[in-house]
Order: sequence, then C-alpha cells, then structure tokens
Amino acid sequence: MTLDELKTGQSAIIVKIHGYGAFRKRVIEMGFTKGRKITAVLSAPLRDPVKYTLMGYEVSLRRSEAQLIEIIPINAHGTQEKIGSGEARATVEKGAMNEYEGRTHTINVALIGNPNCGKTSLFNLAAGATEHVGNYSGVTVDSKAGRCTYRNYNFNIVDLPGTYSLSTYSPEELYVRRYLKNERPDVVINVVDSSNLERNLFLTTELIDMDRPMVIALNMYDELERSNIKLDYETLGAMIGVPIVPTVSRNGKGVNDLLDAVISIFEECHTAVRHVHVTLSSDIEKSIDRLNEIIKSDDSVDKHFSHRYLAIKMLEKDKEVEEILSDTACYPRLRDVRDHELKRLEALHEDDVSAMIASEKYGFIAGALAETMDRRNFNERVTTQVIDSLVTNRYVGFPLFIFLMFIMFWATFSLGQYPQDWIEAGVTALGDLVRHIVPQGALRDLLADGIIGGVGGVIVFLPNILILYFFISLMEDTGYMSRAAFIMDSVMHKIGLHGKSFIPLVMGFGCNVPAIIASRSIESRSSRIITILINPFMSCSARLPVYVLMIGTFFSAHAALVFIGLYLLGIVMAVITARMLRRLWFKKDETPFVMELPPYRMPTMKSTLMHMWAKGYEYLKKMGGIILVGSIVVWALNYFPLKHQMTEEERIEHIAEETAQPDNQDSYLEMLGKSINPVMEPLGFTWRATVAAVAGLPAKEIVVSTLGVLYTGEENEEITETLEHRLTAPGINGKPDFTPASALSFIVFILLYSPCFATVIAIVRETGTWRYGAFSVLYNTAVAWLVAWCVYHLALLL
Repeated sequence: MTLDELKTGQSAIIVKIHGYGAFRKRVIEMGFTKGRKITAVLSAPLRDPVKYTLMGYEVSLRRSEAQLIEIIPINAHGTQEKIGSGEARATVEKGAMNEYEGRTHTINVALIGNPNCGKTSLFNLAAGATEHVGNYSGVTVDSKAGRCTYRNYNFNIVDLPGTYSLSTYSPEELYVRRYLKNERPDVVINVVDSSNLERNLFLTTELIDMDRPMVIALNMYDELERSNIKLDYETLGAMIGVPIVPTVSRNGKGVNDLLDAVISIFEECHTAVRHVHVTLSSDIEKSIDRLNEIIKSDDSVDKHFSHRYLAIKMLEKDKEVEEILSDTACYPRLRDVRDHELKRLEALHEDDVSAMIASEKYGFIAGALAETMDRRNFNERVTTQVIDSLVTNRYVGFPLFIFLMFIMFWATFSLGQYPQDWIEAGVTALGDLVRHIVPQGALRDLLADGIIGGVGGVIVFLPNILILYFFISLMEDTGYMSRAAFIMDSVMHKIGLHGKSFIPLVMGFGCNVPAIIASRSIESRSSRIITILINPFMSCSARLPVYVLMIGTFFSAHAALVFIGLYLLGIVMAVITARMLRRLWFKKDETPFVMELPPYRMPTMKSTLMHMWAKGYEYLKKMGGIILVGSIVVWALNYFPLKHQMTEEERIEHIAEETAQPDNQDSYLEMLGKSINPVMEPLGFTWRATVAAVAGLPAKEIVVSTLGVLYTGEENEEITETLEHRLTAPGINGKPDFTPASALSFIVFILLYSPCFATVIAIVRETGTWRYGAFSVLYNTAVAWLVAWCVYHLALLL
C-alpha cells in the first residue's frame, strides 16, 4: 500500500521511500524514514494535495509524490477514531509494527543482465528454482519469481528477460524497463559475464543513469581467472559507485557474499555505494543539462525515473519516455529544446545522437577497464574457435546437424524402449489386479479401463520424453543451438524468415507453447508472426507417444528412419507455409541477422538433469490433470448407454433369425465417431481412430489415452495383451482397425492437424488477434487431411 491510498484519519507506518534525487533527499530529511508513524489529516478541496501529521508537525504532499512512499496501515479496518484507545489501540499498533518488522526484512530483488551471462543459473542457485538455463539468447522470455531466506531476510527474487540495454528496441528491453518502473524492486542485481565485460557493462551504465540501488554480480569469474586476466573489481566498483561481487553460478561460489551485499544496500549502509554520472562528451552533457533543468522545474514529472535518465532518453527520442512526459506541463518546451539540441549536435558531429551516446558510454567503460584490468598474461580461448571450425564448416556443418538429430531420435526410441516396456508391464499388472479385486460393474471398468488404461497408456512414454529433452537441453546448454541458427540463416532467409527463427522452431520439438513465446526475440514483426504460425508443424513431445506407439507396432524395423521422416515432413510443411505467407501476405523482410554466438561451455550434469526432470514433471502433472479428465470423459462416452445384455436364449434366437443388433449397442462415443468418420474414411480411419484424433484437440497426449480406453477388448474378457497387440487384432469384420498404411496416415494427420488448445491460446496472445489462432486451426487441419490422404493412398500402392 502507498501513502496516497491512506484514508483521512487513518494512521500508518512508513516502510520504504521510493523515488530519486531531490525528492527522496527532501522527504527523508523531513522525517519520512522507515518505521515512522504518519497520519492522513485532510485533503484539499480537489483531493490534491493531502495534509499529513508526522513527528508532531504537519506536512502536505501531492498524491503523485505520496505514491512513492510505501506504508503499512495501523487501522486497516476503520479510522483512527473507531479503534478507541488504551489496549485496543496498543494491540492494533503492535500488530502493524509486527507486520512492519516482517516487511522491512523482505527484500525484492530483480536480476538483470545480458543474455548468456548466467543470470538464470544464478537465479536457480539463489532461489532454489529449476528454470531452464539455455546458452543462447531468448531463454528467459518472461519473468520468473522465486524466494529464499538468508540471515533472517526474505528475498523475493525475479529473473527478468535477458537484454542488452534499456531502450525499447525489443520486447525484452521494454518489459524490463516497465518492470523497473511499475514494480520498483528494492535492489537490482546486475549479472555481468566476466569473460565479456566491455559489452556487458553497457547495460550497467544505463542502470547507473536510472539511479537504482544496485550490486554487480561478476559472474563466471572462474573463466576470467583461467584466462590469466587480473581485474581489480573493488577499484572498478568504487569508480562507478556500485559494489561488485565475484560469483560462479556453476558451483554457487560467491552467492552468499552477493546476498550480504544486497542486504547492506537495502539497509543503506554499504560503503561502496555512491551515485556517479557516466560522463559523456562536453557537447552531449551540455544538451543533457538543458533538458535536465526543464524536467527538474516541473514537479508533475514522473518520479519513477531519475531526471538525468529521462533527459538522455529524450535526447535519444525514446518513444516510451516521450509518452511518459507528454502529459506534463513542460513537455512542449522540452520537445522544442530537444529538437534544437539534436540539430546542434548533429551539425557538430555529423552522426546520430544515439550512436554518439553509445560510443561515449563504451569509451567510459574502456577507460574504467584500462585502469583496473591487466591483460598482459591473457590466454586466448581457442576451444570455441576449434569447435566452430568443425560445426560451422560449409561441408561438415549440415551433415553433422542431421547426424545429431538422427542420434537424438534413435536414442529416444531405442534406449527408451527398455524402461517403456517395464512401465507398460507394471500398468498391465495393475489393471489386472484391479479387475480381480474390484467387483464387476461400472466402478471396475472405470478404474481398469478408464483411468489405468487411459492414463497408463500415456505414462509409459515418459522415458522417451525424458530422453528427448535430455538431448535438447545438451544442445542448448553447450551453445550449439546458436551455431545451428548460424548455419541455418541462409536457408531460413531463402524461405523468407530470419536466422533467429530457427531457435524457436527447434524449441518446438519440445513444446510449441514456450517456442511460440520465444519468438519474441525476433525483431521483425512479419518474421515473428510467420515463425509463430509455422511452429505447430514442429513435432512437439506431446505427439511423441503416438509415434512411439504406432511406429513400435508397425515399423519397428525402421523406427529411427520413420521418426526422422516425420520430423522432416513437419519441417517441409513449415517451409512451404512460410514461403506462401511471405509471398501472399507479408512483405519482404530485410531485418539484419544480428545474434550473439556465445562461447561453448560444458554444462553440468545437474543443470541438464534438472531441465530434463522439470519437463518430465510437467508431463506427469498432465497425467493427473487434463489427461486423467480426458480419459474419464472418453471412457464414460464409450461406456454409456449401457449395452443390452442378451441371455443365451436371446443370443441363439438372434443368430437363428439373423436379426440386426439392438439399436442401443452403439455408445455415445461410437455414435460421434461414426457421424464424423465419413470425412476421415478416405484417410483409412475407422471410427475409433477418428474419435482419438478429435479427443487430441485439447492436448495431443489424450490421443494415446483415448486409444487405450477404446481398445480394451471384449467385455468380461481378461485383458493381458498390450495396446500394441490390441491395435493389430482383428475386429468384428475380421480385419484389424489399423494397417501399416492407415497407421502411417494416422500419425501424419496427428503430426500436422490443429495445434492443442494451449498452443492456439499462445498464438492469439503473441500475435494480438484471434484471427491467427483461427487460421492455424483451419489451415493446419486442411493441410493434415490432404497430406494424410496422399500418404495413405501412396502407401496402399506401395
């Protein structure tokens, strides 16, 4: 709660003072300090300003200024007069003070840094979280929150997206800046890659301009030491007025020292903290001073940012800062002066002002490092160059990439087959046990066929999911994924996309939802939307159980080839769609390909296994969520209405008279499947296959659970065969529902048809319109039908 929300007559305890410069200094000098009691007395006739009593005297504040003072109300349920006096008042004030003690021992921390600086690894260590760490730009595309307790302080830690600056060039930069403005963290931890200080410290200069309480985590400090570079980080910290703490996020070294520094900054007792201006050239400083004076003269200016920062961003024509200042009285004059200064600077230097400011800041960084860094014994890292000469070679790069993909899919199927068989045997044994223990009836069928048969049919593929994510995690953590994007840029450009589009597309092999969100790192809107729309053609892990089931049943002799063929088919359809969209809908994209290629790093087995298990845990959560519910719904629709149980005499009479079966033999699910099946029959589908495909619309995992429920054998028959055997067993007409041709058609349709509900929602959110979500559902399903039809009839011919 902030002071402007305090009602007339209500008292509160001051918790924190936000804001910058003269305002913060003035209110603190006037007694607005932590733990001080303050009371709202009355509001002006127009409700602004408000008069308060503090330390026995009265003071007035505008509501815009009161918003910057965080409080805890003493009498949250009424005015001061309603509390009474004596013990009642003392009890209420004691409760507020207890809450104050808790709040003043809670530190809100924001982690900010460049991509690939080890920020998320540090977050996982400090907060005990399991967020995935990827050695390429764009892993953290949204903020992640975690908590930890240290020295009786509660830390609320937020891992913000990796960003190179605080401009509004990319969604990540805009997100970070808005977070700093709206959430106002108590301390910023600026995570800096020790092996790339000059580039990383540019973001630090922008945070210094903002005048935020900050500590620098000099991360990957072990790499700096191995290169024999000597850095006097204490002197560097004193020069820029920001404490610097060396850390190694791989093993947790320095994390406690970092948290100690955060506490000292929060308590405003760290001796190294001082506000330093990043001094620019005299011409630019003159322009900043002129703008700064105008901003200072207007009390209505937003106090969430420092005046100097606003002046610099005005000079850079930052759109969001101009929008913030556009409602102030000084804006017309500020804009005129800015335009005059821009003309003056450009006439003097014949260069863009933003480029001049960036150049001056890099000059400031270079000067500071020249005085504090000794590179005389520097050992240049050659490992990255040696590996790159192989993996990015024009002759070796592409075959190596295809080979790695083949190994990943081969291991997913072959190695995963052993634990899959064990789990499948356990599920079958559990189903048989339930059939023996539970009396015959609806409950037994629900437990054995609906829950165990449905959920068990999906859970057996957990090992395959874990192996797939293990390989994807290795490629991301080592830095190979960025090289894959590098060697694929020319290919992506030919289909009308950006090289950066490759990373979200590869991520789509794991899950389409985070892959679509990761497309935010693509600066070009047209490339971003095309990447989002073709991402569902990347075969996500949710489809993997369907592939393993069908390929293991019908194509086990050539499993790896069929696997990679399916993934290549999805890629081909994505390419065709991208070309069509670029030619018919979006203009040609000329966005330059600028992407960091981080050094190769050996991932820890712990981080790789944590990522693998995190994805496995999400898969298991689906077992108890949407897949369990879906399995029960499918079972109920397949079970009801209850079929007519004929006596032996009725059965003999029925056979003798050759009469039709009773009308109520079809379940609701069978009725649904048979009504839709005429559309799907040309693909070789039976009604059960059609129902399974329809059931997979919410989540693709439900396809296998639906098949597990539908293929449960005849009633009163003990079921010991696996689902694979039941798929190939003859049906009522003496023919199996699935043949190799229809099975291939089925998995191709599942590969290409409408994305799951979560993916459709992600498409709508990321594109900002439901039209693209509707397009994805209709277009993908039409493509799936057409391609599956071609595959089925071609397979019949062969």
